[in-house]
Amino acid sequence: MKFSRIVFWIAGIWGVLVLTPLYFIFDMIGRNDPPPITHPAFYYGFVCVGLAFQIIFIVIARNPVRLRPMMIPSVLEKFGYGATLLVLYLQNRLHPQDLALGGIDLLIGVLFLAAFFRTGESKTGNSKAGN
Repeated sequence: MKFSRIVFWIAGIWGVLVLTPLYFIFDMIGRNDPPPITHPAFYYGFVCVGLAFQIIFIVIARNPVRLRPMMIPSVLEKFGYGATLLVLYLQNRLHPQDLALGGIDLLIGVLFLAAFFRTGESKTGNSKAGN
């Protein structure tokens, strides 16, 4: 259970640190990486939903065993974003440096999967000490 707590705390804090600045750089993105964003509702909607999920990660970190079912949509969130960026990159619609963020999300998704399975072991009593 300790592993799951650490993974979800780190993911939640990382996500808040990465996503929060997006609220303040809307115009800068259009200047530095044209064309400008034409649908601000989609942009801010993404940021808001992304931040909400970071809070979910922090809540899961507080009690991973009880909230284990919430790990499944958490894995989907991480793999979904990482896979989306990979597809955009393969279509030449994404800069290679932007793909790095997708790689981080895919890594966190793998850690979420590991946390899901390790937490399941701890629920059945088959876990090793220190989980």
